[in-house]
Amino acid sequence: MPEVRVDPLTGLRAIIAADRATRPGGGLSAEPAPQPDPATDPFLEGHEDRTPPEVFAIRAAPGGADTPGWTVRVVPNLYPALDPSSPEPPRDATPDLFTALAATGAHEVIVNAPTPTGTLAELAPAQVRSAVDVWRLRMRHHAEAGANCVHVLVNEGREAGASLPHTHAQLYALDFVPAAIARERERFGAHATRTMGGNLLADLVQEEVRRRERIVAIDDEAVCLAPYASRMPFQLLIAPRRPVPRFEDDGPSGAALLHDVLNRLARRLGASPPLNLWVRTAPRGADHFCWRIDVLPRLAHLAGLELGAGLGLNIVAPEHAAAELRGA
Repeated sequence: MPEVRVDPLTGLRAIIAADRATRPGGGLSAEPAPQPDPATDPFLEGHEDRTPPEVFAIRAAPGGADTPGWTVRVVPNLYPALDPSSPEPPRDATPDLFTALAATGAHEVIVNAPTPTGTLAELAPAQVRSAVDVWRLRMRHHAEAGANCVHVLVNEGREAGASLPHTHAQLYALDFVPAAIARERERFGAHATRTMGGNLLADLVQEEVRRRERIVAIDDEAVCLAPYASRMPFQLLIAPRRPVPRFEDDGPSGAALLHDVLNRLARRLGASPPLNLWVRTAPRGADHFCWRIDVLPRLAHLAGLELGAGLGLNIVAPEHAAAELRGA
């Protein structure tokens, strides 16, 4: 029978309605995405002149900026959503109704690999670790520069919003904390108060490991599970085995487990699905927090319920998704 579940980290609700998977058109699979065309790929090694000048890169051997030989490369977004020189907009005559602020901050592209590869799952594990290490370095750079919130994300596939097929991450360094992240910060703080210092995500992971029914995989660094109130089919969460507030701090990054579970998804679905993933790290003002990586395959369309009511409708119970991925 359908049931409504509440996400302990976000407070958001989702309807788990597994019987809807049996309706016509309810089967879930993925088709291989087109590979980047080397002729037009601006992120391909050797095409450094097709991007803005790099701000950071890892090279196997010493070399000049904006030259081949890199393994991970960071450039400003050519079409930035944030700009450090963004001017303050004119004040509206009715500011209690119409408020606008300068879109200051930074918007970077982190090219995960020099080869024309479409997904993180297709990369070698060592290359994924190198890419994730650079995510961490750039997050640390912007946090130390004063950003109130740093958000790193990966969009794979046009259905998930990717405009270029070459695997890359985007970094947003924000001078404010978005409402959804501020709400999570509050829930971590409330849990710590209620439990005399407990960490919300660490306590959640501990209980999930004890129950085992939603665990997908565990390695030396991290745990992957299908969240209790998953909003979409095969949604996944990766968290460190021991709580660490900020992803940019030294310690485990979960890169090996991320590569593992992305390949499990590809094996289960027939190909790497279009997906969004992001790194949640402690925003400014968080006294209690733990980083995590959220993976959201885009196997179902967001429709009127999700967009109009903010309510997830998931046709694959997370317990079933975890069992299938454990066997993949």
